[in-house]
Amino acid sequence: MIDGLVSGKLYGTASSRTGPNGKTFVTAKVRAAVGDGESLFVNVIAFDDKAKDALLALGDGDSVALAGTLTPKAWVGRAGETKPALDLVAHAVLSAYDVKRRRAAA
Repeated sequence: MIDGLVSGKLYGTASSRTGPNGKTFVTAKVRAAVGDGESLFVNVIAFDDKAKDALLALGDGDSVALAGTLTPKAWVGRAGETKPALDLVAHAVLSAYDVKRRRAAA
């Protein structure tokens, strides 16, 4: 496992789901810039209550930084080309809204 910090923009909106054990989790996709105008999709899942709430509060295109466990993946595009992707189990979520709130509290 790789501990990582990923920043990018939320792609679509986060969605809350319930697992077979009755516990809720949140899934989302983040588009992260990797250089040369290219981007990489990060599939995010969160089980921590604070991380879930933070993801659900964001909208499509909002900037976000995520800390958690990364797993590298690959997928095949429509034209047959192999593209990289990442799966991230988010332990912490930070957005511009959090920064404003923390500065106001200080």
